[in-house]
Amino acid sequence: MLVKFFYQLRSAGLPVSVTEFLTLLEAMKNGLGSGDVDEFYYLARSTLVKNEAHFDRFDKVFGDYYRGIESVFGPDPVQLPDDWLRRQAELFLSPEERQRIESLGGFEELMDALKQRLEEQKKRHQGGNRMIGTAGTSPFGAYGFNPEGVRIGQDGSRHRRGAKVWDRREYRNLDDDVQLGTRNIKIALRRLRRFARQGAEEELDLDDTIRSTARQGGLLDIRMVPERHNAIKVLLFLDIGGSMDDHVRLCEELFSAARSEFKHLEYFYFHNCVYESVWRDNRRRHAARTPTMEVLRTYGRDYKLIFVGDATMSPYEIIYPGGSVEHWNEEPGSLWMQRLLDNYGSAVWLNPEPEQRWDYTPSTGLLRDLMERRMFPLTISGLERGMKELM
Repeated sequence: MLVKFFYQLRSAGLPVSVTEFLTLLEAMKNGLGSGDVDEFYYLARSTLVKNEAHFDRFDKVFGDYYRGIESVFGPDPVQLPDDWLRRQAELFLSPEERQRIESLGGFEELMDALKQRLEEQKKRHQGGNRMIGTAGTSPFGAYGFNPEGVRIGQDGSRHRRGAKVWDRREYRNLDDDVQLGTRNIKIALRRLRRFARQGAEEELDLDDTIRSTARQGGLLDIRMVPERHNAIKVLLFLDIGGSMDDHVRLCEELFSAARSEFKHLEYFYFHNCVYESVWRDNRRRHAARTPTMEVLRTYGRDYKLIFVGDATMSPYEIIYPGGSVEHWNEEPGSLWMQRLLDNYGSAVWLNPEPEQRWDYTPSTGLLRDLMERRMFPLTISGLERGMKELM
């Protein structure tokens, strides 16, 4: 089993050596990581991966190879009937049938119903409309359809209608070194730049000094120019994961352009809506988060605030405590958004979704109202309008 995993890592391009593999075996021989998959994951990653840049690739191979396994060297798993394990019945309901499936009537009712189902359910359910199961119309489970529910045990989103996601999800950082196919994004961002004299009034112009000295036959001729600094400070909040997966390339282009255009750029990630904490590294977003209040205290009011996200989510995530799709937030997202907007007078939201779709998504309307209509499409003309708003 482990030998095949070793070759899978090598096939994926990871530079895993035999020496490192023997180190892993020695550690397991001494009782480390032999039982719980999470423990084995961290042991394998620490012994086999030398560069953190390879963590994402390792995670993908590990996830594919050990999917569904709860114990690496435990007893053989219970053999369940094939029809229990197979993702049968990816329901294709007609629009009329979908309209007949009504939601439970609100976020609190949904959470109360889930608690009740967890207490009642004693076995696996398939194709039902009430209990936690698969391929049915129940609001709890996986691979079925319900217009509003809690997703449990499913690889990725399908209908993007979940009010909450039970499973822990991993995101990757946006690449700030991506090569832009066009310079238009940089040009649009450049509209925001304003240069101001700071510090010394003049600085040495080395190139002109060399040219002038050469023209003077070697007689030193020092040339000075006014010192200029890019005084614009930008605080960038990037939505990551879920429906934003469709816009990764465009957001990477924007992120890369922003890194090159703004000398004073600070950035953080969030998912769907900003809550009590944000993070800088998606690989460590569960372990190393930055309190949003700390962001407010650290970065002055002279920063320009830019949100980037499709604003597509359940309205609960914006207006309800506990509405976050991934955790229980004590205060609603709208309150944290308002705190940020009150602190930073210059703020815009850049939306990668086409503007003509915004009116069909309630959450987009809610955030657009919070932004006081300062939401712009992530297009060249939208960027230009947004940068003009920030001036």
